Amino acid sequence: MRELTIGKNDAGQRVDRFVSKALPLLPPALLQKYIRLKRIKVNGGRAQRDQRLREGDVLQLYINDEFFDKPREDNLFLTLFRPSLDIVYEDENLMLLNKRPGLVVHADETEKVNTLINHIQAYLYQKREWNPRWENAFTPALCNRIDRNTGGIVIAAKNAETLRIINQKIRDREIDKRYLCITVGTPRPPQGEVSCFLLKDEKKKQVAVYHRPVPGGKTAVTRYRTLETRGELSLLEVELLTGRTHQIRATMADLGCPLLGDGKYGDGQVNRRYGETRQALYSYRLTFDFPTDAGLLNYLRGRSFQVESVPFREKYFG
Repeated sequence: MRELTIGKNDAGQRVDRFVSKALPLLPPALLQKYIRLKRIKVNGGRAQRDQRLREGDVLQLYINDEFFDKPREDNLFLTLFRPSLDIVYEDENLMLLNKRPGLVVHADETEKVNTLINHIQAYLYQKREWNPRWENAFTPALCNRIDRNTGGIVIAAKNAETLRIINQKIRDREIDKRYLCITVGTPRPPQGEVSCFLLKDEKKKQVAVYHRPVPGGKTAVTRYRTLETRGELSLLEVELLTGRTHQIRATMADLGCPLLGDGKYGDGQVNRRYGETRQALYSYRLTFDFPTDAGLLNYLRGRSFQVESVPFREKYFG
């Protein structure tokens, strides 16, 4: 329990508004709940949210210590009262989340609070599985990333050993990730493997495709197969043998079949005609191949997980 004494400058404020300013990490909905549960009191008695405070009043706050911290990037998850997650699978070691298009996985220059990792941490905190104040607490972490406007399965580790194992399995290509995408045009041949080199332009946040080695270029290998074609649109399943920035988007555009809705590598006129503002790309299935030992994650060997639905597939190929 902590106490706050009301000074002259704060007199006349409502209880809820004073506490909201004093504890900016405390979500408004949780604040109202704590008032109802008498975890916020005035002078030892029940508080009302619209009660006006007077100079010298003492607030008793029966609230977790972490809400008294100053807002920082690593504690903003506390402000998410109702974390929103589409959980594909969860156990004591990891979570598989279906990230919706438009959601960033980590904080960036445009978004600090509403990120996938913050929703994960808020969820585990509220389940009492994790608290950053616990001694030697491991902070839940993502093992893979997906672009803001791409949807699909993301792996989150709940402990350090899981993070180490999954990262190693990703490097050793022992985790099979399959993507669905819609291209404008049908690739020729309709099924194949493409090897190229991708050179990233950090200023433009875009990659260029080369068919010969170039300084700074990274090898990119992509397998694809056309599942269905309707008019000018084709539905493809894609497998990445390397994991490079914008690999599928740049590779398919280089084949003359850009992704529908892709603003960087696609056809703006076609995208506007279909009303699509995000690339039609989804990491829809993940399989733990694990041909070698996976330690405490051996129980996942051979297991495959898939999202329930891919919106653009249902829209154009349903």
